[in-house]
Amino acid sequence: MKQKKNLIAFLGLIIILQSFLIIYLLAARPKKPVSISLPPIKVKGKIAIVIDDWGYRKDTLDIASRIKYPMTMSVLPNLDFSVLASQKLHDMGFEIILHLPMEPYEKYRLEKNTILCSMEDAQIKNILNDDLAGIKFCKGLSNHMGSKLTSDTRVMKVIFSELKKKKLYFFDSYVSSDSVARGLAEKMGIKSARRDVFLDNESSPRYIRIQINKLKNKARIHGHAIGVGHDRKSTLEVLAEVMPELSKEGYKFVYLSELVE
Repeated sequence: MKQKKNLIAFLGLIIILQSFLIIYLLAARPKKPVSISLPPIKVKGKIAIVIDDWGYRKDTLDIASRIKYPMTMSVLPNLDFSVLASQKLHDMGFEIILHLPMEPYEKYRLEKNTILCSMEDAQIKNILNDDLAGIKFCKGLSNHMGSKLTSDTRVMKVIFSELKKKKLYFFDSYVSSDSVARGLAEKMGIKSARRDVFLDNESSPRYIRIQINKLKNKARIHGHAIGVGHDRKSTLEVLAEVMPELSKEGYKFVYLSELVE
């Protein structure tokens, strides 16, 4: 009888130990992570930054490499570092366009093979095609200076006819309110866009920040905005600091090609 009681007690102890073991194993089992659905960040506006005048220098390429957001780089042809700049900037992931020298009203020093209003159609086409061949990866074209030339319908028609063949867009830096580029591009079926804000008419970081703030406000009001700066240390350094801040605020940086229409 005593042996029977001992057996029952032993079996009961085993059952209790098994229960504890099961409870321990269940508690030790890794819990399935809880999935939390966060609402997507609302985009306050799209911003395209265009940096003009690449090709004069190469020392600013290191600063550009610190910027990890889309930008469009406008490269001048026929300069010492034109080819190097277009290749390096393309490798960094930036969009490349040709910054085509065009005749201004002002008496500035002109770049080599600046397109003039007095040129014949064939000469204009030759210069344009030679410049495009020299700058790889071009998605479009913008005017370097050109207050006089962008107001000349005949010459702009010649340029746009070549862009249409090559399926390239035109970006009007809008250095003259007399520019015919926007209306003519629409008539000829050329994708185009126009500058909203110049970022660095003054080179002080404080001024550049003020202009970027203007650009941000335009993007918030209109849904998108395009800012133009230049290949300068101060401009690129301010952008490297400010672009992450604006991204956190909800502004989306895009290539210029996303805003042409």
